[in-house]
Amino acid sequence: MDVTSFTIDHNTLKRGVYVSRADAVGGDFVTTFDIRMKEPNREPAISTAAIHTLEHLLAVYLRGDAVWADKTVYIGPMGCRTGFYFIFKGELSAKDVMDPVIKAFEYAAGFEGDVPAAASEMCGNYLDHNLSMAKWESKKYLDVLYKI
Repeated sequence: MDVTSFTIDHNTLKRGVYVSRADAVGGDFVTTFDIRMKEPNREPAISTAAIHTLEHLLAVYLRGDAVWADKTVYIGPMGCRTGFYFIFKGELSAKDVMDPVIKAFEYAAGFEGDVPAAASEMCGNYLDHNLSMAKWESKKYLDVLYKI
Protein backbone atom coordinates (compact mmCIF):
# COMPACT_ATOMS: atom_id res chain seq x y z
CA MET A 1 0.00 0.00 0.00
CA ASP A 2 1.55 3.29 -1.11
CA VAL A 3 -0.57 5.82 0.79
CA THR A 4 1.76 7.75 3.08
CA SER A 5 -0.91 8.81 5.57
CA PHE A 6 -1.96 5.18 6.11
CA THR A 7 1.56 4.28 7.24
CA ILE A 8 1.41 6.64 10.26
CA ASP A 9 0.20 5.13 13.53
CA HIS A 10 -2.96 7.12 14.18
CA ASN A 11 -3.20 5.68 17.68
CA THR A 12 -0.23 7.81 18.75
CA LEU A 13 -0.73 10.86 16.51
CA LYS A 14 -1.10 14.14 18.43
CA ARG A 15 -2.68 17.46 17.50
CA GLY A 16 -0.30 19.75 15.64
CA VAL A 17 1.07 20.70 12.22
CA TYR A 18 3.03 18.06 10.32
CA VAL A 19 4.57 17.71 6.89
CA SER A 20 2.59 14.91 5.34
CA ARG A 21 4.59 14.81 2.11
CA ALA A 22 6.64 16.93 -0.29
CA ASP A 23 6.30 16.29 -4.00
CA ALA A 24 8.07 17.47 -7.11
CA VAL A 25 5.55 18.66 -9.68
CA GLY A 26 7.30 19.54 -12.90
CA GLY A 27 10.19 21.72 -11.79
CA ASP A 28 8.44 22.89 -8.63
CA PHE A 29 7.66 21.48 -5.21
CA VAL A 30 4.43 21.32 -3.27
CA THR A 31 4.24 20.43 0.40
CA THR A 32 1.19 18.81 1.95
CA PHE A 33 0.58 19.58 5.61
CA ASP A 34 -1.42 17.56 8.09
CA ILE A 35 -3.29 20.17 10.13
CA ARG A 36 -4.24 17.76 12.91
CA MET A 37 -6.94 19.28 15.12
CA LYS A 38 -7.99 16.12 16.94
CA GLU A 39 -6.20 13.08 18.33
CA PRO A 40 -7.49 10.31 16.07
CA ASN A 41 -9.47 7.53 17.70
CA ARG A 42 -9.23 9.28 21.09
CA GLU A 43 -11.32 12.44 20.58
CA PRO A 44 -14.63 12.88 18.81
CA ALA A 45 -14.26 13.97 15.20
CA ILE A 46 -15.28 17.47 14.17
CA SER A 47 -18.93 17.60 13.09
CA THR A 48 -19.53 17.79 9.36
CA ALA A 49 -21.23 21.18 9.67
CA ALA A 50 -18.36 22.68 11.71
CA ILE A 51 -15.59 21.31 9.48
CA HIS A 52 -17.47 22.49 6.40
CA THR A 53 -17.71 26.00 7.83
CA LEU A 54 -14.03 25.89 8.77
CA GLU A 55 -13.18 24.88 5.20
CA HIS A 56 -14.92 28.02 3.92
CA LEU A 57 -13.34 30.32 6.50
CA LEU A 58 -9.79 28.96 6.17
CA ALA A 59 -9.98 29.08 2.37
CA VAL A 60 -11.24 32.67 2.39
CA TYR A 61 -8.46 33.72 4.74
CA LEU A 62 -5.53 31.97 3.03
CA ARG A 63 -6.65 32.74 -0.52
CA GLY A 64 -7.02 36.39 0.47
CA ASP A 65 -3.68 36.69 2.28
CA ALA A 66 -1.16 38.95 0.49
CA VAL A 67 1.71 36.48 0.96
CA TRP A 68 0.02 33.08 1.00
CA ALA A 69 -2.69 33.48 -1.66
CA ASP A 70 -0.31 32.56 -4.49
CA LYS A 71 1.25 29.74 -2.45
CA THR A 72 -2.05 28.10 -1.49
CA VAL A 73 -2.86 25.15 -3.72
CA TYR A 74 -5.53 23.34 -1.69
CA ILE A 75 -7.35 23.44 1.63
CA GLY A 76 -9.62 20.54 2.47
CA PRO A 77 -10.89 18.50 5.39
CA MET A 78 -9.64 15.00 6.08
CA GLY A 79 -12.23 12.33 5.47
CA CYS A 80 -11.90 11.23 9.11
CA ARG A 81 -12.79 14.81 10.17
CA THR A 82 -9.83 15.11 12.55
CA GLY A 83 -8.25 17.99 10.66
CA PHE A 84 -7.29 19.40 7.29
CA TYR A 85 -4.80 19.02 4.51
CA PHE A 86 -3.20 22.25 3.39
CA ILE A 87 -1.09 22.11 0.24
CA PHE A 88 1.32 24.98 -0.39
CA LYS A 89 3.74 25.67 -3.22
CA GLY A 90 7.36 25.21 -2.22
CA GLU A 91 9.48 22.84 -0.20
CA LEU A 92 8.40 23.97 3.27
CA SER A 93 8.66 22.89 6.89
CA ALA A 94 5.98 23.08 9.58
CA LYS A 95 7.87 26.04 11.04
CA ASP A 96 7.58 27.85 7.68
CA VAL A 97 3.79 27.73 7.75
CA MET A 98 3.01 28.27 11.44
CA ASP A 99 2.32 31.99 11.04
CA PRO A 100 -0.31 31.67 8.27
CA VAL A 101 -1.86 28.61 9.93
CA ILE A 102 -2.23 30.48 13.23
CA LYS A 103 -3.61 33.58 11.50
CA ALA A 104 -6.11 31.50 9.53
CA PHE A 105 -7.44 29.86 12.70
CA GLU A 106 -7.51 33.22 14.50
CA TYR A 107 -9.58 34.55 11.61
CA ALA A 108 -11.98 31.61 11.92
CA ALA A 109 -12.18 31.88 15.71
CA GLY A 110 -13.10 35.55 15.55
CA PHE A 111 -15.31 35.50 12.47
CA GLU A 112 -18.62 37.33 12.69
CA GLY A 113 -21.34 37.47 10.07
CA ASP A 114 -22.60 35.13 7.42
CA VAL A 115 -20.44 32.16 6.45
CA PRO A 116 -18.71 33.10 3.18
CA ALA A 117 -20.09 31.37 0.07
CA ALA A 118 -22.85 29.60 2.03
CA ALA A 119 -25.32 30.02 -0.81
CA SER A 120 -26.74 27.41 -3.16
CA GLU A 121 -25.00 28.84 -6.22
CA MET A 122 -21.58 28.75 -4.49
CA CYS A 123 -21.66 25.62 -2.35
CA GLY A 124 -22.83 22.06 -2.97
CA ASN A 125 -24.17 21.65 0.58
CA TYR A 126 -24.87 25.25 1.60
CA LEU A 127 -27.26 24.37 4.43
CA ASP A 128 -24.69 22.23 6.28
CA HIS A 129 -22.80 24.88 8.30
CA ASN A 130 -22.26 25.59 11.97
CA LEU A 131 -20.35 28.81 12.62
CA SER A 132 -20.49 28.65 16.41
CA MET A 133 -18.94 25.15 16.48
CA ALA A 134 -16.36 26.12 13.84
CA LYS A 135 -15.30 29.01 16.05
CA TRP A 136 -15.19 26.75 19.12
CA GLU A 137 -13.04 24.16 17.29
CA SER A 138 -10.73 26.95 16.07
CA LYS A 139 -10.24 28.31 19.57
CA LYS A 140 -9.50 24.84 20.91
CA TYR A 141 -6.93 24.24 18.17
CA LEU A 142 -5.32 27.66 18.71
CA ASP A 143 -4.50 26.54 22.28
CA VAL A 144 -2.38 23.80 20.66
CA LEU A 145 -0.86 26.04 17.99
CA TYR A 146 0.23 28.70 20.47
CA LYS A 147 2.25 26.07 22.37
CA ILE A 148 4.13 24.76 19.33
